[in-house]
Amino acid sequence: MSHTHRLFQLMQALRSLPAPVTAQQLAEATGVSPRTLYRDIDTMRELGAMIDGEAGFGYTLIEDAHLPPLGFKDDELEALVLGLREVAAVGDPPLANAARSALTKLRARLPERQAHRLRHSVLVAHRFHPPALPKIDSGILREACWEERIVGFHYTDKQGASTQREVKPLSIMLFDQSPCLLAWCLKRNDYRAFRLDRMSDLRVTDRSFRPARVPLLKTYLDALNEAAGDRLVRF
Repeated sequence: MSHTHRLFQLMQALRSLPAPVTAQQLAEATGVSPRTLYRDIDTMRELGAMIDGEAGFGYTLIEDAHLPPLGFKDDELEALVLGLREVAAVGDPPLANAARSALTKLRARLPERQAHRLRHSVLVAHRFHPPALPKIDSGILREACWEERIVGFHYTDKQGASTQREVKPLSIMLFDQSPCLLAWCLKRNDYRAFRLDRMSDLRVTDRSFRPARVPLLKTYLDALNEAAGDRLVRF
């Protein structure tokens, strides 16, 4: 682990753990010895972070000089909190963890009044029937969408029929209770939506379809919107 990455982890721990955070807790979070942790605290202070406390008493991040306060209206803040909590409730495990981490970072950059509002927001997101977990690494699939690389996978449809597919991955969308891959299917030579919980054996090829993703996705979404009418809500 690089020194820079370790310092980043230290800041994340100071933002997310209940203050004051003991040196032992911080050392465990960053994977270093307490002696190294004390040196890292000194380094962060030299870089401008305001960290209160000392060995034996614990540490509190007072202000991060590299993250100036953000300006949000209260309704905007509530919308951000609700959106991130919704992702934490319905997203695949890596994305849900990313949403929780983003909430921690957001709180660190807000003025104290709004940070308090974030911690005690009246809006919550809960799903009694969360989406089925994907059987493939959705992070790899998202990266393939961004990189515009053809992917292959094994797919089992709702009737239980199994096929091998190669597709141009365009986007991942949550349809009702099922996150789906929107794609151009090379087998069917047409647009298709594939449930992530029915995909397996994902492989990313070195075959690129750049720069076709954006126009392909726009055409597909327009077709979905026309078919669904007002029932499809997207941004």
